[in-house]
Amino acid sequence: MNVAQGRILRRAGLAASLGVAALLLSGCSIDNEVLRFGWPSGVTPQAERMRELWTWSVIAALVMGILVWGLTFWAVIFHRKKKDSPEFPRQTAYNVPLELAYTAVPFVIIAVLFYFTVVVQNHVLDKEDNPNVVVDVTAFQWNWKFGYRSIDLGDGQAKYDGIDQEAQAAVEAGAASGTEHGGEGGHAQPGAIHGKSPQDLSYLHYDKIETIGSSQEIPILVLPTGKRIQFELASSDVIHSFWVPEFLFKRDVNPNPKENQSDNVFQISEIEKEGAFVGRCAEMCGTFHAMMNFEVRAVSPDKFAQYIDLRKPADEGGRALTTAEALEAIGESPVATSTSPFTTDRGYQQASGVEGN
Repeated sequence: MNVAQGRILRRAGLAASLGVAALLLSGCSIDNEVLRFGWPSGVTPQAERMRELWTWSVIAALVMGILVWGLTFWAVIFHRKKKDSPEFPRQTAYNVPLELAYTAVPFVIIAVLFYFTVVVQNHVLDKEDNPNVVVDVTAFQWNWKFGYRSIDLGDGQAKYDGIDQEAQAAVEAGAASGTEHGGEGGHAQPGAIHGKSPQDLSYLHYDKIETIGSSQEIPILVLPTGKRIQFELASSDVIHSFWVPEFLFKRDVNPNPKENQSDNVFQISEIEKEGAFVGRCAEMCGTFHAMMNFEVRAVSPDKFAQYIDLRKPADEGGRALTTAEALEAIGESPVATSTSPFTTDRGYQQASGVEGN
């Protein structure tokens, strides 16, 4: 093989690798256990787009790795110094076109990865007006509270306003009263959090239909399939993280999200299949962080509408059933099936087999 042929071969290899990388990152759909490379199969369109980016990025990296290793071994085998020859192989130092190619190719690869990453990120972070369901998510050590802020399933059904106006007003009034009359002599005193007291939880949302987790019961967040859902996140104490593995996406849950300048709202365009999906806290938040779990129960829109009707307060014509009672009434398991409760009593100690004093 002469020098000209070798140069043409190298350039053709680089062009082919770039073409393969662009093709693999173009978003073609493929989903199986091997090519997920450890990621779970998502249940939302956003999760699928993220999984595809991950899959094709890894495949492109493997292709580039094979190409680099191939060129390395090719150079070692065919261009090593001959044992009986005093001459060195042909040197390519100061080959300006080749060095420019070595510099440009990595930038092109980075640009391709950056482009597809931004496209997927914009899709994942996209928000639309008037989502079908708005869910308030409140994290606390070490559990969760879920409430339905608004529900609009369409199909001729009236929109449900789930805000508990009385509870919201009472909390806000209490916070304002504490500020106005705090301190010595009735003078307001600045708090530790942007002038607010750590006990001021007026930034949290309070709804008529809520599910609160406890040491005896895993909180179940019931959601409809095929509907756009918006989550509004806030913490009542430290930083937590809202994570459903099948969403392939987690979001930090901050106290005072406005003061912390965090975007505490995100949406999923739909949950594509029914089922029970475990949710976890993905931010180290204290003693029982590892057991701070919840469950997302995805049901059909019809079942979800029945569930909400059963959970509505009695003064709205409903029977005000608990989460478990309402789930059982629509033919679902009344308890979580993807995870189990745990004790959050700090004084609790597991028996160690050694008698204490």
